[in-house]
Parts: sequence; C-alpha cells; structure tokens
Amino acid sequence: MSRILIVDDEPSICFAFREFLADEGHDVAVASTAEEGLRLAEGDPVDAVVLDVRLPGKDGLSVLPEFRDRVGPAPIVIITAFGSLDTAVRAMEGGAFDYLVKPFDLDRASAVVSRALESRHRRTLAPGPSQEDREGTIIGSSPAMQDLFKRIALVAPADVPVLITGESGTGKELVARAIHRHSPRRGGPFVPVCLAALSPSLVERELFGHLKGSFTGADQDRKGLLELASGGTVLLDEIGDVPLPLQVKLLRALEHREITPVGDARPRPTDIRIVAATNRPLGDLMRSGQFREDLFFRLSVFPIHLPPLRDRREDIPELAEHFLRSARTPEASGLRFGPRSLEELKSRPWPGNIRELRNAVEHAAIVARGRTIQPEHLPPPPAAGPDHPDGPGPNDVGPRLSDWARREAEQLRGLPGASDLYDRFLGLAEPHVLRAVLEACQGNRARAARVLGIHRATLRQKLNRYGIG
Repeated sequence: MSRILIVDDEPSICFAFREFLADEGHDVAVASTAEEGLRLAEGDPVDAVVLDVRLPGKDGLSVLPEFRDRVGPAPIVIITAFGSLDTAVRAMEGGAFDYLVKPFDLDRASAVVSRALESRHRRTLAPGPSQEDREGTIIGSSPAMQDLFKRIALVAPADVPVLITGESGTGKELVARAIHRHSPRRGGPFVPVCLAALSPSLVERELFGHLKGSFTGADQDRKGLLELASGGTVLLDEIGDVPLPLQVKLLRALEHREITPVGDARPRPTDIRIVAATNRPLGDLMRSGQFREDLFFRLSVFPIHLPPLRDRREDIPELAEHFLRSARTPEASGLRFGPRSLEELKSRPWPGNIRELRNAVEHAAIVARGRTIQPEHLPPPPAAGPDHPDGPGPNDVGPRLSDWARREAEQLRGLPGASDLYDRFLGLAEPHVLRAVLEACQGNRARAARVLGIHRATLRQKLNRYGIG
C-alpha cells in the first residue's frame, strides 16, 4: 500500500481520486491548498503527490520545488485545466513525473499514478530560458496539442535525435525550435536546413563542407553547416530527400559525432543535436530501398507526430485570433472575427494546414474594411486535389458514404417512426476502422484505445460486438 497526497481545491476531484485510489488499496490524503499539502507532506512520508496548478494562495508550479524538497524522490504528477507548452516545460523542469489536463479519465489518471509509483525516479531537466521567446509560439489547447507539449518537454533536455513527422504546414520547424529553446543547447545556434531545396550535388558540401581544391571552383576551405552548428541544434527538414549515398555519411555523423568534409580524409569532431523532419512516409521509402533502415532507427529515437489541422479543429479559433493579432498589416488593428467567420474557418479542410490558415487570416485582414471579419472576407478554399485526404481520390470513402446515405435516406424518409440507418452505418464502418487501428498497434488494445480516443472498456465492447479478435 502506498500513501498518496492529493492537492486540489475542487472537492469533486479530491473525492474521485480518494475513492478510486482507495479501491486500489492506497492510503489517500487530501489538501485543498498548497500550504496545507506541504504540511501533510512534512508530517508523514508520501509515496506520490498529485498537485493541481490553480490553487488558492500559492499555485502548484510555484511551490513545486518546495514539494520536491519535502517528498524527496517521490514522484509528483501535475494536473491543470490550462495546459500549454510553458506549463509542461515548467512542470518537467521542476521535477514533475508527468502532468494531466482536466478533464481527464480516472483510469488514465490512475495509470499515470501507478507508473509514477513503479518508477520512483526523478527527472532532472535543465533550467529554462530567463525570458520565454514568444516568437513562433505553438498555439493549441486540444488533447493532441497537450500531448505534443508534454513530448516536447520530455525530450528537450535529452540530447538525442528527434524525428518530427506531419503534413506540410503543420509547424514542424516550430516544434524543432521549441525543442532547441528548452534544451541545454539553447545558447548555441539553431540551424534549419531544407534538404529538398538543395540539389543532390550540393547537399554533401552544404552539410559537411569542403577543402580548397576538392572540386572545380573550390578556391578556399569552407565549413559545412554541421560544423558551424557545433554546440547547437540542426534541423534537417525533408530528411526523406537525402540522397542514398549520403545517408551513410550522415549516419556516421550521428553515431560518432564526427564529420568528414569533401576532399578531406580526416574526420573532425562536432557537437550537434540533430532533429529531422519529414512529410513523406519514410516506411515506404525504406521498403523501396530509398532510405536506410539503420539511419531511420537512429533518427527516430524519439518520434513526434504533428496532427493535421483538420484533426484538431477546436484549436482553429485560437490560432486565427493569434494570427490576426500578429498580422503585419495596418488593416488588422482593431479587427475581430464574427461568429459566422469562425464557423467557416472551422468547417474548412485546410489542406495547407496552419500555413494556409495564417494566409487566409492575413487575406481577410486586408479585405475587411469594418471592425468585423465576415465569411465573404476569407479567400475561397482551394479545390481539393486527388491526393488530399478531403479530395476525391481513389482511397477517399467520403463520397461513397455520402451516396450510400443519400440512397438509404430517400428510401426511408416516407416510413413512420425511427429507422436503424445510423446503426447500420456504424456496422459498415466501425469494424474496418477497429481492425485497421488494432493491426497498426500490433494487437495492443490499450494503445489502440488511445489512438481511437476511446476508453479501453469501450474498445473491448466494440471488438466483442463485431467478433474481432
């Protein structure tokens, strides 16, 4: 049995934690203020602490170091209703084991507490910058963004390669900059390299440099970007475009932290952290022999996937307001969005993701002459192409589902009473989705439930309903 301290000023949260954890055999103490929690932690040793950020009097993050001193190596889980990258970083920097965003599922909260009790280890992160760089702020409060903030906070202090995946325009460079900004290397340079913009003949020279006379036109020695970035972070954007022969040399730079300029036989040491990014499926490139498996596994020590904007539509109003405030046009001053324009923004597919949304907001700021942006001030949405998830491609089931639903509705609309159309739709679609996700998660039901965004018990019921093993 473990003694767990819950510090939260919401009685319902405290009651739920007390009942749930007590049922699992834990001794639970409850405090409604940070000061009371510190007294309880000092009185009797605790095995774990669950600490809310918003508290009357001192807030949870400001007293986190005091709790750390009182409870020693006992893990601390932060809970908050206002998750952000800054909150995640401050929590991890203060030695928190993990953090939860309200509202949360008690099963998930219990799993986090259980992991904390099992681990009993403390993360020690480098202190953050004295003044947060507000340029390139990552905006979003959706569950997907909360998970992203947590992953950035976890990996930033760990000097390992990171592989960022996601569609074009989702903000991969912003994430790379955030990792650098919150890492011990933040005092060094951040060097972004767009590999897709370099011809294959130039990539090696740009990355590794060259010696004088190594090729025609090389009239002097030149350091490559990997050497110039020593002490900092290099973002290799569009890593899937690295020529195959050069991938061996890049792998050596990762493995041995040394580079060899063109025309030189002697490797030179370099101290860099590599963050790679791509919007291409590297798995397909590996299967076709265009990307080395060993390089992929070395780059993806810590993968981060950025969801497309259409999968986090709840963040669109916040993003739009942010872009309107930061628009570099005099017309944007004093403007605001009307309710219909925000609904229009939320309804669009955004194939260009955040970049397209920003352009649309700046366009509207120029066109709108009054103080309210209306739907007619927005640029027309681009026509969806065959390769876009919302376009009429061969893998797009949307039009077929629409046709099926329209035919069924026409046949049923004259019948009295309610029909089972929706249940039949679920019966057609759900089994395929469940099988595909379960296969992608290699049969791990807990992981599949997280991917689907449903509870494990709900997933189990659905699998049983359709007879899916």
